[in-house]
Amino acid sequence: MLASENIMTLKSYQNRANLFVKEYLLADSLIPYTSVITGILACKMVYELTQLIGTSYFKIYSSFSKIQRIEWNNRASSTMHAIFITSMSLYMVFCSNLFSEYQSTEGITVRSSSLSTFALGVSAGYFIADLGMILWFFPSLGGYEYVIHHLFSLVAVAYSMLSGEGQLYTFMVLISETTTPGINLRWYLDVAGMKKSKAYLINGIVIFISWLVARILLFIFMFYHVYLHFDQVKQMHTFGQLLVMVVPLVLSVMNLIWFSKIIKGLRKTLAKRQ
Repeated sequence: MLASENIMTLKSYQNRANLFVKEYLLADSLIPYTSVITGILACKMVYELTQLIGTSYFKIYSSFSKIQRIEWNNRASSTMHAIFITSMSLYMVFCSNLFSEYQSTEGITVRSSSLSTFALGVSAGYFIADLGMILWFFPSLGGYEYVIHHLFSLVAVAYSMLSGEGQLYTFMVLISETTTPGINLRWYLDVAGMKKSKAYLINGIVIFISWLVARILLFIFMFYHVYLHFDQVKQMHTFGQLLVMVVPLVLSVMNLIWFSKIIKGLRKTLAKRQ
């Protein structure tokens, strides 16, 4: 009898929790705000958890300087965001019917859903939190190029989330975050004194391939997609049109500059092993 009452009570709490999530946290009008807060809190949680794990299980962590420990923790948040938004972006662009050419008479540039808006909100929350960290410890966590990258990304993601315009192209650009875990792992291997290891070499090759696919070829595909659907892009608000054209272009230039550095670094690594 007591067990049955406990089960009933538990189900009652579950129903209330589900109702709260559906009617408040995931209500269409509140999704942008709850998702951004979720993104910021997730960054904070991962940061604190990484600090705890580093202190408890990694001896090398205690030998780091203060800024190295901060960057160690911050890169963990960056990696978790990259995994989340890359997964969501790949699903939205290639698997979901939301942006399918044949699923709706509505223009591709104005399609959105609760899930797509929530995913963008979480990403916007991350960019807010990470930009705050970069500015607070500037330039220790990144120079002006990182500030420019995050500002452009944040404005584009936030506009797409709030207006519902151009979400397909925003997700296409966010797929480029697939390179972030490899970049962060390279930093971890570097500070751990493993630059001469086989893992460091493999990591460099993986970064080269993923960067070429996600930040060069995919951007070319996105520009071609914009060209094919330019009649729909022109129906967007002026600011939305500007973001679709300017933000990917600026990021493309930055990606090409960084890609040249990746090639030089990989060449040096391979030369040392010959």
